[in-house]
Formats: sequence, C-alpha cells, structure tokens
Amino acid sequence: MKKLVELLRNKYFLAIVAFVAWMLFFDKNDVLSQYEYRTEVNKLQQEKDFYLKETAIVKKDLKELDSNLGTAEKFAREKYFMKKDNEDVFVIVHTNDKKK
Repeated sequence: MKKLVELLRNKYFLAIVAFVAWMLFFDKNDVLSQYEYRTEVNKLQQEKDFYLKETAIVKKDLKELDSNLGTAEKFAREKYFMKKDNEDVFVIVHTNDKKK
C-alpha cells in the first residue's frame, strides 16, 4: 500500500498518466477518431476499387463500339433494350432463389 501511495505522489508518474489519458481520450486524434478514420478509409478504398472496375468495363465497351460499328445495334439491344418498330422485346430475369 505504501508503494502505491509513493507511486501516486511521484510527479513524473502523474505526468505520464495524464499525458496518456489526454492522448487516448481528449486529443483531437484520440483512439476513437483514429478507428473511425480507418473505417472511412477502408470504405473509400472499396468504392475506389468498384469504380475502377466499372471504368474498365465501360472503356472495354467503348473500344468495342469504336472498332466495329456493326456491334452498335447488338450493344443497344442488350444494354438498353432497344428494338425495331415491328419487334417485341422479352426480358427474362433469372433469380438465384431456390425454393424447397
């Protein structure tokens, strides 16, 4: 018990404890803020990866359309469901739900 009292009276120990408490809880860059920043960075990195993939797909489609004009009709029919005046378009949606 006596050592604990001596430790609590030590000004260097108290300064270190106060500094650690300040840095962990009260500072602008405390532990909770750092965790929130890291989760935000991870979320933004996932969004960046998604948009890079989407950009690559769009560039591939654009290159295909620029290189061969015959694929423009196929592209319009598949992507935008366009049709000629005397045609009917049927859209078939596949679901992965398996009913037991």
